[in-house]
Amino acid sequence: MRSVDEFKPLHGEVAEWRRYLHRNPELDYRVHNTARFVTEKLASFGINHIETGIAETGIVALIQGEGGEGPTIGLRADMDALPIREASGKPWSSEIPGKMHACGHDGHTAMLLGAAKHLAGTRNFKGSVALIFQPAEEGALGGQRMVEEGIMDRFGISQVFGMHNMPGMDIGKFGICDGPILAALDEFDLAVVGKGGHAAMPHQTIDPIMIAGHVIVGLQSLVSRGTDALQSLVISITKLHAGDAYNIVPERVEMAGTVRTLSPALRDFAEGRILACAQSIARAFGGDVELNYRRLDPVTMNRTEGTELAVKAASGIVGAASVDAKIKPLMGSEDFAYMLEARPGAFIFMGNGPSASLHNPSYDFDDEALPYGIGYWVNLVETALAS
Repeated sequence: MRSVDEFKPLHGEVAEWRRYLHRNPELDYRVHNTARFVTEKLASFGINHIETGIAETGIVALIQGEGGEGPTIGLRADMDALPIREASGKPWSSEIPGKMHACGHDGHTAMLLGAAKHLAGTRNFKGSVALIFQPAEEGALGGQRMVEEGIMDRFGISQVFGMHNMPGMDIGKFGICDGPILAALDEFDLAVVGKGGHAAMPHQTIDPIMIAGHVIVGLQSLVSRGTDALQSLVISITKLHAGDAYNIVPERVEMAGTVRTLSPALRDFAEGRILACAQSIARAFGGDVELNYRRLDPVTMNRTEGTELAVKAASGIVGAASVDAKIKPLMGSEDFAYMLEARPGAFIFMGNGPSASLHNPSYDFDDEALPYGIGYWVNLVETALAS
């Protein structure tokens, strides 16, 4: 096992890469400059097998170890930013108005590049490592597209691993758990349809605003009274629009939200009961509903063998006492879940210190965390593919 001190000499160079990426954020699949930067760095490390244009702008690069024949494991980093105006005040703040790396994907990309440079120079493993640089993690399902375009079979990947920084967790610490670690994500648009009219004569209308209020409360009862208190179901109404005038009861109310679950059975329950609950309430008042329900990310599911490998690799960098192997699952979601559906592996969190929360305008990835992430990737490869 390698200690973090072995990777501190890379810190300055990798921090420069990270800050360049931070100044130049790009969204969803349109990460053209980021992909070019990554490709050029990989080539400069002497990596010959680099495939680009996967899921439009994704990249997979293969490094062959010098320990002989063996399996191939995948390491994934996401590259895209968010449509947020930055307020961190850092010298390397975004130079693109309305776009910023508010989730640390600049750090994820830089750490995997740092690991690539080390692994390409040492090749102290058997088999191969596939470096996966993914676009469009933030809601556009780039991970799903890379899987659908066949990266697992094309590159012979037998296990796949992901990592994400965690604000509030100390730098030099890691957190992981076996089984579900992040929730499935679904989203829905729900319209309540009534009968419009004059606000002074509500008895001549079917008020969709009043109905929508009952629907919102009713949907929360699915959580508090429809599911086991020890299960995890989150239904959040995040958009609501109704009417444009003071004296008119509108015809319809538009609302939208998300559903997060940790089990397929609960996911099925939520989808079916949201329609039944909203429809029953609306019809009781003479109205109706229209529902468009979409399943996005599945549950991010760690497998036991992958989790054990991840714990061992992280412990080698920071010591077992700094690795929490039984963190509670989080109700956020990750499209890395599609890769873990295609192949076994694990997803781990790495401390980012006392920074602002993810998706906050003041967030910034802490460069002091870079050697820990690089070292984790290297230890993981050299452990999983030991010569």
